[in-house]
Amino acid sequence: MTSDHPSQSTSTPGDIFATTHWTVVLAAGKRHTPQSDHALEELCRSYWFPLYAYVRRQGHAKADAEDLVQAFFASFLAKNYLEGLSAERGRFRAFLLASLKHFLANEWDRSQRQKRGGGVQHLSLDWQTADTKFQIAATAEPSPDKAFDREWALALLGKVIERLQAECEADGKGRLFGELKVFLVAGKGETAQSEVAKSLGMEEGAVRVAVHRLRKRYRQLLRDEIASTLSDPAMVDEEMRALFGAFC
Repeated sequence: MTSDHPSQSTSTPGDIFATTHWTVVLAAGKRHTPQSDHALEELCRSYWFPLYAYVRRQGHAKADAEDLVQAFFASFLAKNYLEGLSAERGRFRAFLLASLKHFLANEWDRSQRQKRGGGVQHLSLDWQTADTKFQIAATAEPSPDKAFDREWALALLGKVIERLQAECEADGKGRLFGELKVFLVAGKGETAQSEVAKSLGMEEGAVRVAVHRLRKRYRQLLRDEIASTLSDPAMVDEEMRALFGAFC
């Protein structure tokens, strides 16, 4: 495990936020380009579940929420999605939620409902898993907006873990990651590390070094992932505080 992996959203070391996903979309303005469309779809595919949780929190049943979210994406990906919204453009999280609220308030016509996969551009989404996740999350009963931010943070953390796991597996360290990923969560100390060292047949010092590197890379990927949803690198720390404040 090393800590010198280049960020996937960079162009040059001196311009580290130049080609983040949301920056690519914003740079395209109202025009559709293959690069901006792909960047937008990737962001939507990564962060669609918080929208589903939001719609469910608004009182919609499972099937209706599925239809609403899918219809929203069909409209969102096909239209001039930047038109009419400015204040929320800095954060894709805020922009996406504002767009959904606008859609729910003004554009959803039940008589014109298009069922999932109804001949329009759509995302392939795991609805069954989504409902299970929602039922688990619903026990806390936060407000719809608070639930959206919390699910957004969870989706972001999940994606970072997936990226970190993929890097470790590519380096032939999949088993090491499987044993050490628990230390990415606060509260796991040296006693547990000594047990892992015995399990892996490693020295405790080597495990401590590996955990340190894993945590360092995790933090790098976390900031990189957050940056990919922002238009300004100066907003990363503020966005991190806002997102993790959703768990309070």
